[in-house]
Amino acid sequence: MSLPLKPPVQPQLARPAKELPAGAEWRFEPKWDGYRTIVFRDGHDVRLQSRNGKPMNRYFPEVVDQVLALPGERLVLDGEMIVVVDGIQDFDVLSQRIHPASSRVEKLAVETPAVLVAFDLLAEDDETLLDLPYLERRERLRAVVEDPVQLTPMADEAEGAAAWLTGRSEGVIAKQADAPYRPGERTGMLKIKRVRTADVVVKAFRFGKEEGTVGSLILGLYDDGGNLREVGHTSGFTAKQKRELLAFLEPYRTGERGEGEPSRWKSWEDLVWEGLRPDLVCEISFDHITGDRIRHGARLLRWRDDKRPEECTMEQLTN
Repeated sequence: MSLPLKPPVQPQLARPAKELPAGAEWRFEPKWDGYRTIVFRDGHDVRLQSRNGKPMNRYFPEVVDQVLALPGERLVLDGEMIVVVDGIQDFDVLSQRIHPASSRVEKLAVETPAVLVAFDLLAEDDETLLDLPYLERRERLRAVVEDPVQLTPMADEAEGAAAWLTGRSEGVIAKQADAPYRPGERTGMLKIKRVRTADVVVKAFRFGKEEGTVGSLILGLYDDGGNLREVGHTSGFTAKQKRELLAFLEPYRTGERGEGEPSRWKSWEDLVWEGLRPDLVCEISFDHITGDRIRHGARLLRWRDDKRPEECTMEQLTN
């Protein structure tokens, strides 16, 4: 490649923040739930680079085709690959693409194709744009991105970004209008995750690694058919809480025992669960949702003795 920037290039990162920043110097974009990707195109040569510098072409051939459809032939873009199923970003479906079998990758590329969302332009032709202010890079980006690649929306004021902290949105990325692009640094950018709460039923638990302790609680919500569906888990308890939880849950144990879905990250013992009567309700906080599941572990806020289990419904995940 003869581009002025060559792989690997570290993406610029964002510092966590609890709320949208105030001030005329900020611009706002939606936060996406996918794979951060640096895209290099030099004529017919396209390279997709992951956040940690790994090549991604073989897993996302349809995204390579999308980049080749752009009018600009020599570009370095920063963006995110996402998969949308029924109007919802689905990270679990996206992650299924990282598979050694080419036949499976090709099948999923047709059934649930990924889309590249572009949100920065780092180089064009022989020019490196890293030192340009964000707003100038944004205008240059607008000129080179068209379907099938998506251009991320931008709001000039925090009020316009408020919708990205509601519904099934993932949150907001705030960028300083005059900030340069600094690969690998957390400068000039903030990420504000959408933190949500829900009242859920504790339907099972897993033992902790130490004998006589609870490792995690398995959480459920009722769907429209009255079925209690697993939606996630909560863990991260203190050593004292882990011991106390086992005695607390004892009256609700049903004797039912089972295994979770196989995982390359967990042993068989880590996946075994113990059933509970669906009588316990707790309030949790969480950020990411994939489909109808809480992707990251939720945080237990409090027990809700005042709430009936049947009031804990799936619609909470969309509010």
